[in-house]
Amino acid sequence: MPKQKPKERRHNFNEVSLGYTEEQAIAEANRCLQCPKPQCVKGCPVEIEIPAFIKAIKERNLDKAAKILKDKNSLPAICGRVCPQEEQCQKFCVIGKVGDPCNIGRLERFVADYEMKKGVLAQKPPTPVRKKVAVIGSGPASLTVAADLAKLGYKVILYEALHVPGGVLMYGIPEFRLPKRIVQAEINYIQKLGVELRTNSMIGRLHTIGELFENGFDAVFIGTGAGLPRFLKIPGENLGGIYSANEFLIRVNLMKSYAFPDYDTPIRIDKQVAVVGGGNVAMDSARSALRLGAKEVYVIYRRSEREMPARLEEVENAKEEGIIFNFLTNPVRFIGDEHGWVKEVECIKMQLGKPDASGRRRPIPIEGSEFTMNIGCVIIAIGQSPNPIIQKTTKGLEVTKWGTIVADEATGQTSLNGVYSGGDIVTGEATVISAMGAARRAARNIHEYLTGRSSHN
Repeated sequence: MPKQKPKERRHNFNEVSLGYTEEQAIAEANRCLQCPKPQCVKGCPVEIEIPAFIKAIKERNLDKAAKILKDKNSLPAICGRVCPQEEQCQKFCVIGKVGDPCNIGRLERFVADYEMKKGVLAQKPPTPVRKKVAVIGSGPASLTVAADLAKLGYKVILYEALHVPGGVLMYGIPEFRLPKRIVQAEINYIQKLGVELRTNSMIGRLHTIGELFENGFDAVFIGTGAGLPRFLKIPGENLGGIYSANEFLIRVNLMKSYAFPDYDTPIRIDKQVAVVGGGNVAMDSARSALRLGAKEVYVIYRRSEREMPARLEEVENAKEEGIIFNFLTNPVRFIGDEHGWVKEVECIKMQLGKPDASGRRRPIPIEGSEFTMNIGCVIIAIGQSPNPIIQKTTKGLEVTKWGTIVADEATGQTSLNGVYSGGDIVTGEATVISAMGAARRAARNIHEYLTGRSSHN
C-alpha cells in the first residue's frame, strides 16, 4: 500500500499510509482464494464475513462490500487502520502458508473509506423498545455495544467523561496513524443509529451505577478502558521534562499540541528524547516526538526486538523515520539540572533469562554495565491501568487486584445483575479489535437479559 516517504512524513502529522486505489484493491482481492472452508473468519473477533466482502470487491460492488462489513463492524475505517490483522484474520489466511497473506485489513480500510467519501447511510433504527441501556465510556468497546444495541431498537445513552467522544481512538492514537476525522465520522454514524451522546459526564461522580438504575436504565455496560499511566518508580522520575505517554499523547492528539500556536496547548520537548517501552504506545510517542522537532529520538526497551509487543508495521515505520532503538536496556535513574529539568538518564544493560509469566524471556540486569545518555525529555510508555472511580463507587462490583473489573469472557456479565463490562477495563491494556469483540458478545447477552432469555435473569 502506498505511503508517504520517510523524509517527508517525519516532518508532518498527515496520515502515513495513503490507502489502496480501486485497481490496487481489486488486484489484492483477486488474490483471495475464496476458500470453501475459510480460516480467516475464525481470527476475526467481530466475526466479519471476510470472503464475502472481498468477493464483492472483486465484483466491483463496493456498496455490497460496505454493507457486509457494517453488518458486523460499526468501526471499519478505524479497524482497517489500527487493528493487528497480522495476528488475527491474516494469520489464518490459507495463501499465507506459502507467501504473503491476503491484506484483509487494507481491503477493509479501502471499502470503509469508499463508503465515507460517498456518504455513510445508517440503517433506519427499528421501532424503539421501551428499555434503556447506559453505556459508560466512548472508546471502541462502548461504541460497538452502543451501535449493536441501537440496531436492535434499544434507547442507548452513552456517557463520556471528556469533552470529546472516542476514548483512546481520539486521545491515544496519533493523527498520522488514525486521523481524527475518521474517528468522528464513525461516531457520527453511530449517532445516526439513534445513540444519544453525553460528554463531560463522568460516571462515578455525576451518577453512580446504582443511580443509573434508579433513573430508569434497565442495563449498564462499563467500557471505560485503561487510562491511568504506569511509572517506573525510579529516582528522578518527578523531574521536569518527563511525561507519561498518556499525558504526552493527550496533549498532542486531543489538545492538538502539534498545531501550536493555532491551538493553545504548547508542549515542551528537547532535541534529544527518550521513550521507555516497546509497545504501540511507545512507537506512537517516539514518532510524535520526532514530528514535534526532536533531532534524535531513542526507544529504550529492556528486552530484545523479538519480544517487542508493538506491531511489526509500526516498528518498521519508526525505523524508516530514523527512530533509534536501544534494546536490552533499562533506565535506573534520571538526573536533573540546576533548574529541576531532566538532562541525563542512567541506564543498565540487560540480558534475557528464562521466560516469565508473559511467556517472554525475563530481562536480567548485567552488573557493572551502567551508562548515561544526554536526554532532555523522557516519555514513559510502559502501560496503563484502569481509572478506579467506578470500581470504588459501585458496591458489590467484583474487581481484581490490578483494578480491572471481573466479567465473564463469553458474556461480559459482571458480579452485578444487569451490569456488563468489556475491553481494557476487564482485560487490561489490549487491542481495539479485541475490545470490540468483547463488546459484541456483551451486546448479545444484554439483549438476551433484557428479553428474559438469559440464564442470569
